[in-house]
Amino acid sequence: MLGWFHRLGSPKTFFGMSQSWPKTFGLLSLILLALGTVWGLLFAPPDYQQGHSVRIMYVHVPAAAVAQSCYLIMAISSAVFLIWNIKLADWAAKSMAPIGASLAFLVLITGAIWGKPTWGTWWAWDARITSMLILALFYGMYLLAWRMYEDKDQVFKISTLITVFGIINVPIVKFSVDWWNTLHQPASINILTKNAIHSSMLLPLIIMTAAFALFSLLIFLMKYNTELIKIKNKGLDRL
Repeated sequence: MLGWFHRLGSPKTFFGMSQSWPKTFGLLSLILLALGTVWGLLFAPPDYQQGHSVRIMYVHVPAAAVAQSCYLIMAISSAVFLIWNIKLADWAAKSMAPIGASLAFLVLITGAIWGKPTWGTWWAWDARITSMLILALFYGMYLLAWRMYEDKDQVFKISTLITVFGIINVPIVKFSVDWWNTLHQPASINILTKNAIHSSMLLPLIIMTAAFALFSLLIFLMKYNTELIKIKNKGLDRL
């Protein structure tokens, strides 16, 4: 098992395994995105309180879920780098960061658009909104570190520290609506308890979340394989 793990850390092995994945993920994400968009916009019912403005959740909620997942993957990759000193793991975090950052800012934008008709304001210093803003700032600091420092060893260490400290904020984003009395509505989807959202809304939401996840994975593979090609061209295959 450990030998397989180390082989997967080889640029040549991973690059060879992942060549056929982008086409599959791209096709699946396109199908799910089309299905979820049509279902959510045309066939899902409006909310009894928010009306048709609730339909923005089919972008807002999947983007939020995947943005947090991206940061979690970055943290795991950084932990692998710290424990086993496999720099390819940190390259994986670097490839994932722009995707998560884009989604985090999309969450803030769609949240503001959703908040205006719902709360009467574009922005409120709500626990969920503020913690998501902090997550976006951690993404920004991570990306900025890669642009500021030219020494690779130094940027590996700094970006890893940013990721490790930032992961503390992810459960705060997730559970802020349960821990504090906030403007943001409580979680509608609960694994251990009954969902507060009807299946007519839940199913297209799940489909859109899967579409966002697959599309993000597609972009990650394209960026990561580009990094592997750069590594190969520099003769650093054994990182």
